[in-house]
Amino acid sequence: MKKMMKGFTLIELMIVVAIIGILAAIAIPNFVKFQARSKQSEAKANLKAMFTAEKAFSAEKDRYSGLVGEIGFSPERNNRYAYFASLTGTNGGTTLENRQNIANGGAATDYGIEYDSFKYGLVAPFTLAAINADPGASPCTTGLPGISAGASPVWTGMAQGQVDNDAQLDLWSISTGNRTAGAGACASANANNPGGEPLVESNDVNQ
Repeated sequence: MKKMMKGFTLIELMIVVAIIGILAAIAIPNFVKFQARSKQSEAKANLKAMFTAEKAFSAEKDRYSGLVGEIGFSPERNNRYAYFASLTGTNGGTTLENRQNIANGGAATDYGIEYDSFKYGLVAPFTLAAINADPGASPCTTGLPGISAGASPVWTGMAQGQVDNDAQLDLWSISTGNRTAGAGACASANANNPGGEPLVESNDVNQ
């Protein structure tokens, strides 16, 4: 007698394909979000390094500086974020350290570090100029990069980048002072932020 050859029916195969499609629809966005969150660790680590360099400079010179070369802050290449120790035209800074070529373009007037476009190129839909532009008004009203005026000045630094190719920039800040984030568009609304701890102001991953 001939043995019956058993197999899957078309309906069974279609059910399996549908299940795989559902799982993929759930897993892929979560994977992309996880990947973007892992990129944010760069901003947190480098902002802490900039804070440490600023505090060390302050301990020696008894003042803060808005120049990255003066405080000795120069993160490794492959940075997805642009970093700002102050704003252009303040604290003596007029340029960003150039990272569009093989060699670093550091200068005494650098108030920040460019996004490494030599490694990553342009990040759609933004131009290089948009990523390297001075941060606008702080969404958390915590102050912009640089040194505040007054008898007890506070220094603030920022990191700005594009980590998941949408129409939103990721913005982080760090300060020598203790802060409470404002409400509104702030990603960390009403959060208490001690000095030396990075604060996410505009969270690109959640947009």
